[in-house]
Amino acid sequence: MKLSVLIPVYNEEGLIAELLRRVAAVPMDKEIILVDDCSTDGSWAVVNAAQIPELRLFRHPQNRGKGSGIRTALAQATGDVVLIQDADLEYDPADYPKLLAPLARGEADVVYGARDLSDQKRMMRWGNKFLTGVTNVLYGSRLTDMETCYKVVPTEVMRALDLKADRFQIEPEITAKLLLRGCRIVEVPISYAPRVAKKLNPWRDGLPALTTLLRLRFGKQ
Repeated sequence: MKLSVLIPVYNEEGLIAELLRRVAAVPMDKEIILVDDCSTDGSWAVVNAAQIPELRLFRHPQNRGKGSGIRTALAQATGDVVLIQDADLEYDPADYPKLLAPLARGEADVVYGARDLSDQKRMMRWGNKFLTGVTNVLYGSRLTDMETCYKVVPTEVMRALDLKADRFQIEPEITAKLLLRGCRIVEVPISYAPRVAKKLNPWRDGLPALTTLLRLRFGKQ
């Protein structure tokens, strides 16, 4: 089973080299597809200097958002399964094998990496729990972490979702469309080290996420 790791990047000059080192160190058949979302720091220079055979690089001429980066990477994927990886060090690539295990055993259609959110800032933690709760009510699911970055999905299933979101609402869009298709989502506990400064804002990005969940459940898909 070949894995395509999709990495959207925006202004992660200080962390991206270490993240790529950790991803490359995971011993499995994989490709790494990195999309720089028109970073204004030195991120693009750093990734171009990386000596990683599995790494494929793409760059947006204008900043378009995380969702757009994921969609660009997805279009280039050649693996059997895709996994979304944030460009910081909150998530540990060493968890890849256990995330793929339920798929390999035929126990799941999709696997989510479920985080322990106890160390998150209070507003972020409450926002995550609220959006996950809304998802469960609207779609009849039993998820504990809808907003997790680690979503492991067969490539053709992910492409069939016809994703549209450009920003952080890509997370609820993926989840809503998977659940509407009847996919079995299995959650696997993962390591998580929340960073203090985040690009995602619970107020600015929370409402579009909620709107996305409602729209896809009751309106246009």
